[in-house]
Amino acid sequence: MSFRPLRQALEAGFACLLALSAPALAQDAAGPVKVGVLSDMSGPFADQAGTGSVVAAQLAAEDFAKEAGEIKVEIVSADHQNKPDVGLAVARKWLDQDSVSTIVDLPNSAVALAVANLMRERHRVALASSSLTSDLTGKACAPTTVQWVSDTWAQGSATARAIAERGGKSWYFLTVDYALGQALERDASAALKAAGGTVKGATKHPLNAGDFASPLLAAQGSGAQVLALANTGADMINAVKQAAEFGLMPDMRVAALFLQLSDIHALGLKAAQGLQFTSAFYWDRTDGTRAFAKRFAERMNGRMPTENHAGVYSATLAYLRGVRAAATVEGEKVLAAMREKPIEDPLFGTVTIRQDGRAVHDVFLFEVKTPAESKGAYDYYKLLATVPGDKAFRPMSEGGCPLVK
Repeated sequence: MSFRPLRQALEAGFACLLALSAPALAQDAAGPVKVGVLSDMSGPFADQAGTGSVVAAQLAAEDFAKEAGEIKVEIVSADHQNKPDVGLAVARKWLDQDSVSTIVDLPNSAVALAVANLMRERHRVALASSSLTSDLTGKACAPTTVQWVSDTWAQGSATARAIAERGGKSWYFLTVDYALGQALERDASAALKAAGGTVKGATKHPLNAGDFASPLLAAQGSGAQVLALANTGADMINAVKQAAEFGLMPDMRVAALFLQLSDIHALGLKAAQGLQFTSAFYWDRTDGTRAFAKRFAERMNGRMPTENHAGVYSATLAYLRGVRAAATVEGEKVLAAMREKPIEDPLFGTVTIRQDGRAVHDVFLFEVKTPAESKGAYDYYKLLATVPGDKAFRPMSEGGCPLVK
């Protein structure tokens, strides 16, 4: 009996396998590394993220080019319209047709959760730099997801603890009815109750609600000391303005559980003064943040970056360095390279990436300045306290992430 036909068949099969695998290997090794900025370009988060996030990613690509060798980077962008189905459609097209290697930004937690799950299936990294739901490092964690800036646990817990310590122990929540708001209310409520506080009531509203008369009157009638805004962007701005019009302050404190520089700019210091909140980034905090802000402002008609913009820059740069170190865009391998040692970041300081995907760094308790304290446009924050990274974020053992042993 001759074994030649069998050997020839095996050799032919092996050659076929090599041929089938060659395009994927070639795509991984050649051509530009494409970074997709998936953002809200025209809705309630457009000022927090939007065009500024694209500029931030471009700045990261330019800085990486100085050290990249032969690796080329291309930035593409799209508007997810705050709709998970739209975000998924864009992400699928980018992965299937455009060879996009990673997706960054992702404001709107519902969109982020959907896209992160797709990226897990495709073994590509989701850089959820502008997404707040703590589920991304909890029950929905993935070996290909990094949550870079903050989350609902950090925002809600730190703010609730700080205000409860200052006597504000009874709260009424005004909550945007999707993943972000639900998680903010849940995490802030848990911290408030742990500090001896109580929740007097809550009202949910749709994204881009506009009119908050009914829930604000309900909050006023609840007897709560604090109106907690578990929303952000245009909804938060409108709620603060209308709360002032209804005369809720100063009898009630207003706690913004997710406040950004662009929101304060839109509100004006007269309306926003005295608000306390936590943030991981402020443009005027260090020499590194000021240098980045100057470059950003030159391309954004004088606008200073929000923490979302800073997160896009830092996450994109760290990812590109991870690709270089891993010599691949395969998500699990890139994240392994990013976790190898602490990242010394000019905007967020020392950053470590945990097994659950949480990027850990210091966060800060700020208060909005009065008009008299401000020296000019965007001089809005005064630092009250630093919250170390190991205290700022939920302990990994408590998040329910299935990746954590």
